[in-house]
Amino acid sequence: MPFTIPQRLIQLRSAMTTHGYTAYLIPSADPHLSEYLPARWQGREIFSGFTGSVATLIVTQDFAGLWVDSRYWSQAEIELAGSGITMMKIQSAAASAHIEWLAQQLPEQAVLGVDGNILSLASARALQASLSTKHITLKTDFDLLDVVWTDRPDLPNAAVYEHALPFASVSRGQKLTAIREQMRLKGANWHFVSTVDDIAWIFNLRGADVNYNPVFVSHALIGIDKAIIFLPLAKVSQELAARLAQDGVSLQPYENAKQALQTLETSDTLLIDPRRITFGFQQAIASSIKVIEALNPSVYAKSRKTPEEAQYVREAMEQDGAALCEFFAWYEQVQNKEAITELTIDENICAARARQPHYVSPSFGTIAGFNGNGAMPHYRANLESHADILGNGLLLIDSGGQYLNGTTDITRVVPVGTASPEQKRDFTLVLKGMVALSRMKFPYGTYSTVLDAIARAPIWAEGINYGHGTGHGVGYFLNVHEGPQSISGAIPNSDMVMEIGMITSNEPGIYRPGKWGVRIENLLLCVPAESTEFGDYLKFETLTLCPIDTRCVDLSIMRDDELAWLNDYHQMVLQRLAPRVQGDALNWLKQHTLPLQK
Repeated sequence: MPFTIPQRLIQLRSAMTTHGYTAYLIPSADPHLSEYLPARWQGREIFSGFTGSVATLIVTQDFAGLWVDSRYWSQAEIELAGSGITMMKIQSAAASAHIEWLAQQLPEQAVLGVDGNILSLASARALQASLSTKHITLKTDFDLLDVVWTDRPDLPNAAVYEHALPFASVSRGQKLTAIREQMRLKGANWHFVSTVDDIAWIFNLRGADVNYNPVFVSHALIGIDKAIIFLPLAKVSQELAARLAQDGVSLQPYENAKQALQTLETSDTLLIDPRRITFGFQQAIASSIKVIEALNPSVYAKSRKTPEEAQYVREAMEQDGAALCEFFAWYEQVQNKEAITELTIDENICAARARQPHYVSPSFGTIAGFNGNGAMPHYRANLESHADILGNGLLLIDSGGQYLNGTTDITRVVPVGTASPEQKRDFTLVLKGMVALSRMKFPYGTYSTVLDAIARAPIWAEGINYGHGTGHGVGYFLNVHEGPQSISGAIPNSDMVMEIGMITSNEPGIYRPGKWGVRIENLLLCVPAESTEFGDYLKFETLTLCPIDTRCVDLSIMRDDELAWLNDYHQMVLQRLAPRVQGDALNWLKQHTLPLQK
């Protein structure tokens, strides 16, 4: 297909005319509503040139707009230049901004096209409600990109494999029994699942269809006494298929999923999660079927790591911390002696992790941003655009690893040359917010969203804020972003209560566009604290093990209790990591965990 974005838009508009569309909407989505998309469903990037993970593209005959939230404004401004696409700025919570625009801008009786197989059910309902007042038709039964995207990739074909003992401490049969009990309590005899991390977790299977997340493209239909996984059959070996069959799990071709929904009996009751199914698949359910809408039981279950899983994650954190010690020891040795770029950082940090036991892959694309690039929370260096690490400033490194025994996600900021007083102040404010959340004790039943303000308070006190959430759930050798908990400004719902076993990131930040960015991130495990006459209390155990660079700390604004927490944390890091490193890495670890004193 044509190479430039303007040429691609010309072809798209021509096809829109042929098929009678007034406007066409391309979300950042696939039939599984995944965060990271297989190449086949990266249409929004192909037709906009924007490489960020979240955005919505709308094209009419005389306008093209890309709706992006504040995390991506700087990135979108650069990547959309010369494309003919207008950046439409939205706040992080304004997910419906593009729907409001459509309702205002499209004429009466217009036709809006979108592939219903990748449109979330919630989005479809919002579109229908908003557009109905102007009698605008929402056409979802045709994928226009199939017409104009002539070299569109096929389905991914990486092999599926088992997440086995000892790391998969809960068997597939036990998980299916628990899912079926939840189905029974809700009155359902079938449960349809499209989200690939839920399917991977339920069946103790993993794959490599999606960058960074060890999952595979599939749907699943779970009944009272049998279960079906719909996926490209060539991805599963005969041996694995036989083991699945022993647990009552059969395999069918990926394209059979809709047909299976269409052929359920009229007496059946189907459980679906309206936030985790697309409109196209919901429409495939016969109208005679009773449908129960509720959270996928697996979402809640997989968020609460078992004690055995938590212990394996602790081991993974030690492995990850050892890799980071090796990386940072190398970095400090070559700084000012060899040419280092943001790409060099990515290469070496991944290489250090790859030397650790049970390592599989990065858990997301490394963010290595020097000075102004660090001010873009989701910045990614590439061959065409990256910075040399030279002069003075701050280098932000956000990275993580997928291990058979856990998933890691960590952000550290290190000084390059001399950090300015203003940079140290920002760093310390972020550190104070991170420490406050780390030390938090809260009553059982607390919504995760309530905790967001704890990390922001020291930053808000200086009239500063950041545009992303403070914390996201993290999977167990699964997606680095999972729910249902979210430490953010999101509107809370009953699914967002903090529970024992949840692993959540803690990553406040401050970003000065064009100057520098600061973000410090550890992962936290929710554990019991104490029981009092007022009820049961929870607290956090810090899982991440890597020194926080004290050269960036402004001691004048650190309280004694905050400093004590930092020194205690560094003592723990030293004790846990010292047995796993040696030579230069051990020397670096000892130097960077020395107590800090006023």
